[in-house]
Amino acid sequence: MLEYEKNIRFKVNNREYAVAVSADESLAFVLREKLGLTGTKITCEKGECGACTVLLDGRAVDSCLVLAPDIDGCEVLTIEGLADDKGLDALQEAFIEEGAVQCGFCTPGMIMSAKGLLLENPDPSEGQIKKALEGNLCRCTGYYSIVRAVRSAAKTIREQASEAK
Repeated sequence: MLEYEKNIRFKVNNREYAVAVSADESLAFVLREKLGLTGTKITCEKGECGACTVLLDGRAVDSCLVLAPDIDGCEVLTIEGLADDKGLDALQEAFIEEGAVQCGFCTPGMIMSAKGLLLENPDPSEGQIKKALEGNLCRCTGYYSIVRAVRSAAKTIREQASEAK
């Protein structure tokens, strides 16, 4: 462990935090161990599985590869921040409806990768969905139901946006 600590301030799920972090701590570690947000999974710690995916300033990232001192002043959205007092996010609902969850271990990372995609592109093609999810590994579902869920959520989100106009 490196010998210095840095005090950082950042937002997670619209809540302000001030945390002392070491130079070698990852965002994933801080989320789980210091903030108790265990929806973000730590598995490979090499950015190869996607289980730790969160949105950092609106962009999907592998939080195991982001050093905690680098998030000073940033905004993070985790799986815990998607649902609100109105209910689950459209992606969470679609994953349930389409049977895109099996053991559930990869689900938070899959959903957060999909959320990042849908924030950039509310009407992605199947190829774009697959590209956005290619860094996320699942050993249970075979991916078909996951792609269907993202397509379904995208449709729901577009419909909700047009109704709001």
